[in-house]
Amino acid sequence: MQFDDFYESINPFGRYQKLKYFLICLTYMFPPIMVYTWSFTAATPSFHCQSSTDIAHHNYIPNESQCRQYQKQLSISECQRCFRWTNTSDSSDEPMQACTKFVFDRTYYQSTLVEEWMMVCNRTTLKSFAQIVFFFGYMVGSLVFGVLSDKFGRRPIMGVSFIVLTFAAFMCALAPNRRLGFEISYAFFVLGRFLLACATRGIALTGFVIGAEIVGPKQRLFTGIVIEYFFAGGELILLGFAYILRTWRVLNIALAILSIPFLFFYLILPESPRWLLSKGHYAHAERILRRIASENKKPFDADQYERLVAAEKKRKLSCPHVAHGLWSLLRSKVMIIIGINMSFQWFVQNLVFYGVSQNTGAWLSNPYVAFAAGAIVEIVAYCVVHLVLDRWGRKLPFCTFVFLFGIVAYLVVPIQTMMVTNSQAQITLMFIVNVVLKFLASGSYAIIYIYANELFPTQGRNTCMGICSMVARFGAIIGTLSNDLLARVWVHFPIVFFGTTSLLAVVFATICPETSNRPLPQTSEDVERIGLTWPCRKSKSSTHKFVNGKAYRDEDATLKEQLKDNDIF
Repeated sequence: MQFDDFYESINPFGRYQKLKYFLICLTYMFPPIMVYTWSFTAATPSFHCQSSTDIAHHNYIPNESQCRQYQKQLSISECQRCFRWTNTSDSSDEPMQACTKFVFDRTYYQSTLVEEWMMVCNRTTLKSFAQIVFFFGYMVGSLVFGVLSDKFGRRPIMGVSFIVLTFAAFMCALAPNRRLGFEISYAFFVLGRFLLACATRGIALTGFVIGAEIVGPKQRLFTGIVIEYFFAGGELILLGFAYILRTWRVLNIALAILSIPFLFFYLILPESPRWLLSKGHYAHAERILRRIASENKKPFDADQYERLVAAEKKRKLSCPHVAHGLWSLLRSKVMIIIGINMSFQWFVQNLVFYGVSQNTGAWLSNPYVAFAAGAIVEIVAYCVVHLVLDRWGRKLPFCTFVFLFGIVAYLVVPIQTMMVTNSQAQITLMFIVNVVLKFLASGSYAIIYIYANELFPTQGRNTCMGICSMVARFGAIIGTLSNDLLARVWVHFPIVFFGTTSLLAVVFATICPETSNRPLPQTSEDVERIGLTWPCRKSKSSTHKFVNGKAYRDEDATLKEQLKDNDIF
């Protein structure tokens, strides 16, 4: 007997699971809040040099020929707002001086960290470094909390993650203080961002896993996509706070206070009964399963549960030396190729998704409207993914989203070079391009989680996903650097860079097999049997009835048989 067979008898998606899943979805709203807070607290308002005399500032703006002569590595706009010429004569031979004081526009922000620490022009690297440390914390959190949740359980790790998150959120709000001096304030703030990222990743990983483990196989696609709606919903909540609270410190304090009620979620969230059974905690698992049966108004069959426990014990005794973790990834060439390929795909998707998402404020002159548009586009993308995955599989939608992203990204070049600069037509077309890019990046980002999860074998799935997540953080770091540094050369250079990497990624994605309507692989040998799908060749048939030498019941086939019995097909 398998766990899902028993779970079906107590209703795998009844009142109990729906309530707990909703609570888990609420926790999933925090990762986007903490990630995208940076878009407002560290936003860069329009600025220009502060004149040292009473003469109007535009008299100090370098002309185009000066910029091309003395600062040719920078764009004209970057040169003109970061440098000034030393006298009022209109001579392009005069050397320029870097600005040390700036005047910031107050239209949309009362104060930001960029203004607090003057993180513009040659100090932009301070802003980039803080965000790099944040994504490094994402990487560390993915590995550490992933391993800890496998060892100690999902529930306690989520509880610890919320404690760390609340502490780090207050640290980020209060640490920047002029009385401490810049160096100490900056160090404490960066440390707070690192801890915030670690905790955010712990919440996201454990929440996603619990959401998938407390439901039956029929609901896994549903729970995997719906939780992403709450991710986008978190962005809208952040937008509401940011629109009302336009001072960076007040916004950070408000969001830190918002996390306090979630400290008590440990008391109401369940442990995963699947995890408890896999670790041999049979009595604890029985208590939770009895509670599920009671709330779902289903009878609990004690004899059937004893048979499940006996089967679980027998399985462990019969396979005492099965390879797990990283070793299972290295058992075959096919598994190695898929592992490297998926790591690269995750790298590109995080590069593109976070690169595009962190730049939504530049879509329109009003950053709040632009951010709202980005969040709405993201929700629409998740809805479309939800509709197409079961119909078209995983591979075709993923490759389509990634390929179209690359093509649309290159449209920026003719729009910027062949149209009148800052004309209404150019502004409108760029807005449309940015919206489409956000839609495509969000869609492929959602699919890659599901696709990779179904490609890796059960023996090493958590480890493989953790490695992919670790590599993905480098993509997020490079995406952040691209927005801060490449944009100084040409403001649309990052988009072209993202498009190039996407086209490269889709070439390698074509060799991965389709996973829809296939049994989940249990071992690396199962992945070897599935094989690779080279261009212009069909993938291997999935007709095998035995997995790991034992009879295997394909969940998708079981579902289809049930649907046919009910005349749904």
